[in-house]
This record gives sequence, C-alpha cells and structure tokens, in this order.
Amino acid sequence: MDKRDIKKLDDFLLNLKQSGNKPKLLLHACCGPCASYALEFLTPYFSLDVYFYNPSIMPPDEFYLRYENLKKLVDNFKGVGLILDDGGREEYLEKVKGLEFEPERGPRCAVCILDRLEKTAKRAKGYDYFTTTLSVSPHKDADMINRLGAAAEALSNGAKFLPADFKKKGGYKRSIELSEKYNLYRQSYCGCRFI
Repeated sequence: MDKRDIKKLDDFLLNLKQSGNKPKLLLHACCGPCASYALEFLTPYFSLDVYFYNPSIMPPDEFYLRYENLKKLVDNFKGVGLILDDGGREEYLEKVKGLEFEPERGPRCAVCILDRLEKTAKRAKGYDYFTTTLSVSPHKDADMINRLGAAAEALSNGAKFLPADFKKKGGYKRSIELSEKYNLYRQSYCGCRFI
C-alpha cells in the first residue's frame, strides 16, 4: 500500500465514523500479537468477529497455543466474537506440495495466504467486509496480501475486502506494546512447518 492507499483507507474510516454506522467485519487473525493492533485500530469503526483459520500453523500444539492467546486477547474487546476453524491441514499440505523449499514471501506464502483469505471470504457471508491481520508483520508483503484479498472477494457472497497495511503508522511497534500489555505469547516464526 502506498501513501495514496493509506489516505483512501483513512478517508473511508473517517466517513464511517461520521456516518455513525458500524458495518460488520470478519477479521482473519493468525495470532494474538498480530491481531492486537488490528483490533485496537478497527473496533471503533466496525462491529467485528475474529476468524482463526490457519492450517499452515504446525505442530498442533503451536496452533492451539496461538488460538488460546488470541482468545485471551479477544476477551478484552467487548462485543468481539471469536470463530475457531481448526480444519484444512491436509488440503493446505496438498496445495503447497512442491513448494516446501521456497523462502518466506515466496510462492508458498502466496498459496498459503490465498488459502486463508479465500476461506475467510467464504465465511464472510452476512458481513459487509473482511480483512486479515497478516499485514502487520514486517516479514509479510502487504501489497501481495491486498492483491490476494481482492481476488478472494469474488467468493464472499457480497462482503468486500478491506485492504490494509497494519504495520504502517507504527502498527507493528504498537502490536509489540499490546502484546506486553495483554501478556501474549509472541512466537518466533509464522507457524509454517517449512520455515
């Protein structure tokens, strides 16, 4: 996202606030630390639920540790729901077959992110918007995430993808502060078994 895109998002959110409407948003989250800033940033503008679908996070102990920390975070945000989807592992492994040795930010990441965004888009029936926390990480390409989100929008039954780069404007730094505030487990890798 360049400065014009960020300005468009800022203008959109300002208009939402002035209208008094709080559209429904489904927020895909990979973990509590990444979700912390996105929740703080988005809850003034949206009525939202957090969707935890991450078949790439392995082993299962790591998956559930991240889910429990996300739940601990969400419990601090009144009115925010949390949806757990712990399926999709076999399908994910099939989709990334042959890409196991690709570097982070490479083709395997694109397949993985598209899988999560498509599943989020399908789950967004009844929501006005959907987006993901993935762009808060300095290790992830926000432009790629936003392109994939726009592509996934066709599967959403009417929900629009909300492009964002949550690392901008101090978002990543704020996520670290919020992780400390809420005593969240901060993992040292994205969760992919191939990294």
